[in-house]
Amino acid sequence: MSNLKALSLFSGAGGMDIGLKKSGFNILADIEIDKFCCETLRAAVEREQTDTEVFETDIRQVNLPDLSKKLNIGKNNLDLLFGGPPCQPFSLAGKQAGLNDLRGPLLFEIIRFAEYLRPKVILIEQVKGLLSAKNSNGDRGGVFNLFISELERIGFVPKWKVCCAADYGVPQLRERLFFVATYAQNNFNFPESTHSPTSNLFGSLPYLTVGEVISDLDAPSRKIPGTNLFDRNDSHIDVTPARDRERISYVPEGSYLAAQTGVSSDIRCNLSSKDTTKYLRLNRNKPSNTLRCGEIFYHPTENRYLTPREYMRLHGYDDNYLLRGPIRARTGTVNNLDQHRQVANSVPPPLAEAIGKQIKIYLNE
Repeated sequence: MSNLKALSLFSGAGGMDIGLKKSGFNILADIEIDKFCCETLRAAVEREQTDTEVFETDIRQVNLPDLSKKLNIGKNNLDLLFGGPPCQPFSLAGKQAGLNDLRGPLLFEIIRFAEYLRPKVILIEQVKGLLSAKNSNGDRGGVFNLFISELERIGFVPKWKVCCAADYGVPQLRERLFFVATYAQNNFNFPESTHSPTSNLFGSLPYLTVGEVISDLDAPSRKIPGTNLFDRNDSHIDVTPARDRERISYVPEGSYLAAQTGVSSDIRCNLSSKDTTKYLRLNRNKPSNTLRCGEIFYHPTENRYLTPREYMRLHGYDDNYLLRGPIRARTGTVNNLDQHRQVANSVPPPLAEAIGKQIKIYLNE
C-alpha cells in the first residue's frame, strides 16, 4: 500500500493533492486549465521533486487512451480518481444556473474518466448546493440524482457527506459535499471529526481560531515602490488600496461595513443589509467564515486585507507551500485565478488528508 496511484482532475492550487499525498497516495498527474494554478502545481513538483505531471488543458480535450498510455495505467489499475469540478454553477451564493452554466457539465467529465479507467475509488468535492441544483426540467435535486445514477450506471456505489473543515482541525467554517464511490460495493466510512465548537468528554479538541493560526506571522510586505514586484515569495503580501483601508477602519472586529449604520453614506456606498461578507473583519477568537472568491476578508485588528499567506494558514496549508501568479487588489483585474482565489477554490489539505486516510483503510481491507 506504499505506492497507491492517484489521478487528480480539476487540480486547482493542489489542496486536495497535498492532503492525499500525506495520507499515502502517489499523484501521477494533475489536469488543470487555469494558467496560474498550473504554475503553482509545477512549483510544488519542482520543490518536492516528485514525478507528478501537470497537464495544462481543458479536461474535455483529454484523450483517455493517450493519457492511459502516457501514465501507464489501464483499467482497474488506478487506486484513486479525485477532483473538485467548478462549483459556481451549483453554489447557493451564485446564480445557480446548474447545467445551463457552461461549467456545469464539467462535473460529468468525472464519469467519462471513471468509465474508461475503472479506478478502485472515486473522490469528489462539491458545494452543498449540488444537493438541490435543478436539472434542465427544473426538478430540484435533479442534477444530483442524475450524477448518482450515472455513477451507478458504470458500476460504482456512492456515499456522500457534507463535511465542515473546522471539524478536522481547519480554522474555517467551510462546509462542502464529498462523494466517495467504490466499485461494485461500498464499505467506506467517512472520518470521525477531531474538533468541535468546544472540547468535550469524547476527546475532541476545540475549533482552531483565526488568531491561533495567523498571530505569529510577521508584518506583511507591500509592492516595491514603482514596480509590480515584491521582496518575498511566500505570498505574505499586502495589496490593500488606500480607499479600502479607510472604509474598513470603521468596522469593529467580527463585524462588516454594511452593519455600521452610523457611518456616512460615502463610506458605506451602495452596500445593503445583505452584504454580510463584503468588508468583513474576522474575529481572532473564532474560526473564519468560508473563504470565497468574491471578496477578501480583512484582518481582525489591522486595516488591511488578509494576505494570501494568511488565507493559506486559514485553509490548512503548510508554510513551505508556495503560490504562483498575481496577487490582485480588489480594484484590479487579472486573467485566471489570483492567489487569494486559488486558496478559496481549493480543498483544505487537512480535510483531504483525513478522507484520504479512510480511503487507504478501505483499500487495505
